[in-house]
Amino acid sequence: MAVRLQSVTEGPLGRQMLRFSLPLMLSNVLQVLFNMSDIAVVGQFAGSAALGAVGSTTILVTLFTGLVIGMGGGVNVLAANYFGAKRSRDLGALVHTAALVCLLEGLLLLAVGVGFARGLLAMLHTKDELMTGAVLYLRLYFLCMPAAALFNYGSGVLCAVGETKRPLYYLLGAGVLNVLLNLFFVIVCRLNVAGVALASVIAQYVSAALVLAALVRSPAPCGLRWKRLWLDGEKARALLVIGVPSGLQNAIFAAANLFIQAGVNSFNATVVAGNAAAANADGLVYDMMAAFYTACSSFIGQNYGAGKRDRILRSYFLSLAYSFGLAALLGGLLVLFGREFLALFTPDAAVAEAGLTRLRIMGLSYAFSAFMDCTIAASRGLGRTLVPTVLVVLGSCVFRVIWVYTIFAWFGTITSLYLLYIFSWSITAVAEIVYFARLYRKLFPHSLTELRDSGYNTAR
Repeated sequence: MAVRLQSVTEGPLGRQMLRFSLPLMLSNVLQVLFNMSDIAVVGQFAGSAALGAVGSTTILVTLFTGLVIGMGGGVNVLAANYFGAKRSRDLGALVHTAALVCLLEGLLLLAVGVGFARGLLAMLHTKDELMTGAVLYLRLYFLCMPAAALFNYGSGVLCAVGETKRPLYYLLGAGVLNVLLNLFFVIVCRLNVAGVALASVIAQYVSAALVLAALVRSPAPCGLRWKRLWLDGEKARALLVIGVPSGLQNAIFAAANLFIQAGVNSFNATVVAGNAAAANADGLVYDMMAAFYTACSSFIGQNYGAGKRDRILRSYFLSLAYSFGLAALLGGLLVLFGREFLALFTPDAAVAEAGLTRLRIMGLSYAFSAFMDCTIAASRGLGRTLVPTVLVVLGSCVFRVIWVYTIFAWFGTITSLYLLYIFSWSITAVAEIVYFARLYRKLFPHSLTELRDSGYNTAR
């Protein structure tokens, strides 16, 4: 069945954004839940040592996958812009160029990850008793980097033209396979850490194959034709201009978090395992919020391409309200039911108690990240990524490193380490909002007055 193209340049924005975001949110949740199954299976059936080994790799996995997600975001923004402007030839050239660029990126990350796994883990001061399992898991997991890059490419194209249900269906099928393989490899084959890594690799390649098959079956301009695969220099440069800073932004966040992980690793193995179990909530909340960030970029990209300036700022405010409200709800539930959540990953009471400290602090903090991430997505939708990336580096990443070597070094408590998240989000959000406001005024000098006079009617 061909992809159904959907424009968001007309109609009620509030309902359109929900229809767009909910399937994407479900697909993100499924992706997180299936990744969490790695932690849950090793925690329940392979012991706390295997749990700590897999958990020790989380930051590095996030760092590398952040690069492919960023490139997929670049594909999404450019494709949405071309689709909104009805530039079918440019969209077709982008679809074929981006496929090659993303594949090359995935292969490069595969080589780097496999070659430097032990050195990267050593930089994090990974515990000696966890090192062997962590290296094994990481090297096997990096085999899926090409597949992850291609899935995010295909998902970026589909979301840009308004099709968000297909990634949900594909992740559902691949995710069920991931869970079944996790249980088979760990319980039946006794592969433990290697088993959950292999299950993730197989599932990633299945999801990538499905999304590529959908594009191959689709008509122009978003259809993928093997004979038309070629690097268009102009489109490749445009993609790299947006995708590389976006990917680096994600990677830099993860790089700064390496210092946080090193701080966590300075505590005993129980705290490390508790942190690994509780950190699963981060992916669950962030990726659900990310559905609205993707909507923000796609809606703004389409309307910017179509010249619908009155709908751009409304898209930003709606996505901000939705993501903030969702995070506040999820964070509150984690605070109330933290023990039940942690019981999914470990039967060890001491590990669960250590994880509760993180859950309580982060549960009250998640909503504030919406102001930063949603504003970054809005700037990206307008084709600007360099300045937002610089602001992230200074406001969140550099700030976090300074915090680790000052505040955390002074107090030396796990609580002082976790509190850096909300402070870094708040500082970066202020800077990003100032930049976006100035950018909007520069691009649309008369729009703010018109928007105020219209009464911010988001249903229009």
